[in-house]
Amino acid sequence: MASYFVSWTFRFRGKTDRLRAIVECFLKEPDKGLSPAQIGRASGIAMYDAVHILDQTPELFVKLPGRRDGITRYRLASSVAARGEDGIEALIRRNARRESWLYYALLTMALLLAAVAVLALLPALF
Repeated sequence: MASYFVSWTFRFRGKTDRLRAIVECFLKEPDKGLSPAQIGRASGIAMYDAVHILDQTPELFVKLPGRRDGITRYRLASSVAARGEDGIEALIRRNARRESWLYYALLTMALLLAAVAVLALLPALF
């Protein structure tokens, strides 16, 4: 039954600083595909976190086809790279803001549902 529920994660909300750090790594070396180890060293993010962020945000980062050495490399998506630094910053902020609104909407719905349940049970108690 759990397979029917859609699980999602907030990919931008709470991760804007890490996303900016990773984008900065790509902007410093625009013509290179970077491995997660290189990104982790340059940005100060743990390699596991860097891989997770790179895989979870295909709007920003593209996985390059494998090479013979077996190291996975990533680049900025061409649509993102064309925006420039300010445009990328605005894109990250806009997506984080959207996810925050979604979070608050879900929280409000849960609180209102609990309030309706309490109001429905209140007459039965008295």
